[in-house]
Amino acid sequence: MIRIVTTVALLVSLTYEAHAQSQAQLPTQAPGKIDQAIASSWTTAAPDWQARLNQDGLHAICSATRNTPPKDVAEKIIAEAKASINYPADGKLIGDWKKGEAIAQSGYGLRFTDTDKTRAIGGNCYACHQINAAEVSYGTLGPSLAAYGRIRKFAAADTRAVYEKIYNSHTVFPCSHMPRFGTAGTLTIEQITDLVALLMDPASPVNK
Repeated sequence: MIRIVTTVALLVSLTYEAHAQSQAQLPTQAPGKIDQAIASSWTTAAPDWQARLNQDGLHAICSATRNTPPKDVAEKIIAEAKASINYPADGKLIGDWKKGEAIAQSGYGLRFTDTDKTRAIGGNCYACHQINAAEVSYGTLGPSLAAYGRIRKFAAADTRAVYEKIYNSHTVFPCSHMPRFGTAGTLTIEQITDLVALLMDPASPVNK
């Protein structure tokens, strides 16, 4: 971890040096005004959102390398991502696909206006993926997941891979755009198994 932090510091330093001349032309007060504008945009109803302005080590690496870290750094990212995964105590990776569909449809809990702490957080999966063919509204940032389990013949290895990818997407692609739902604590282990069921359960409409 120390070596990764050192690498982050070096990469960020090099990035700043590379842009020093162009940044020198900016008004000296610009950064302060920008910071003030950003800070004032957060409501007192959701003070925890202030933390989102601060990058963690992984974000810093990906920003400094434009999402293409060197091979050795990428390998460390993958190793740390895999080490971060917690699995269900009972070993069952497939939950309830009906609950999984509801989680995939819901974006609640990820916006600064979502202040009801008793309401379950959603995955907002349709914002990036096609999943159930019956749903006509979906994003295309991520690949289509239609018929995902059927195409893979519902293999146990693929089921595990789906769980790990949802829990921490960097187990597969360093600097992935997909959120780290499990590692970040956005979704619970049970919710993740329900999403796995949506993709891998033969009974799920995704696989019809």
